[in-house]
Amino acid sequence: MVKTFSITDIGKKRKLNQDFVYTSEQPVGNLPNLFIVADGMGGHNAGDYASKVSVETMVEDIRNNPGTDHPRILEQAIRTANSLIRKKARESAELEGMGTTVVAATCEGNSLCVANVGDSRLYVANHREIRQITRDHSWVAEMVRRGGLGREEARNHPDKNIITRAVGADDSVRPDFFTVRLEEGDLILMCTDGLTNMLEDGEIRMILAGARDIVEKAQELVTAANERGGRDNISVILIDPLA
Repeated sequence: MVKTFSITDIGKKRKLNQDFVYTSEQPVGNLPNLFIVADGMGGHNAGDYASKVSVETMVEDIRNNPGTDHPRILEQAIRTANSLIRKKARESAELEGMGTTVVAATCEGNSLCVANVGDSRLYVANHREIRQITRDHSWVAEMVRRGGLGREEARNHPDKNIITRAVGADDSVRPDFFTVRLEEGDLILMCTDGLTNMLEDGEIRMILAGARDIVEKAQELVTAANERGGRDNISVILIDPLA
């Protein structure tokens, strides 16, 4: 039985929480379970609108999708959300330019299916290591991959918040997909950059290894990010897939 815990926190600097999380340990349509993290962007209320509406649209689309192929189900849901966000942005000047990151996952047995757009992340951690499964769709991440920037430079770069793909950014959206084989002791972490901009991967692994259960682990991650400055909203989903 999959065990999960999720938490979202406004952080120390923002007036609005533009993150949105969704978890269901029970089946959603033909998916055995569903977990989504979204980090919205846009002025006024547009960012929180984009993340909330995108996630709600995805859940509804998945619920009604008769297909059985998990990546295709997630892809169609992301495309449906993208179309709706684009439509709403055209209809209202206040919502113009809004968008959101999305990382979505479903797991069945020891197999994990992941889709992502933007720079919210999914990790798999255990007592030995922490592995980032998703690839950030951001300008600095692209530069690191091409060898134009070092990892440390990228971490403190003034343009690190420029993302290269988002739900709502263009008329078409291109998610990345990953399939992961899970092992006993693996823990899945999904999060927004409000966590990863504050804490190094190694620090995240230490917190995950040290706290007693997934509730305490998630709460300690948020506390640590806030203690480092909490410059953004912080959202975390922890999944114990083989509990």
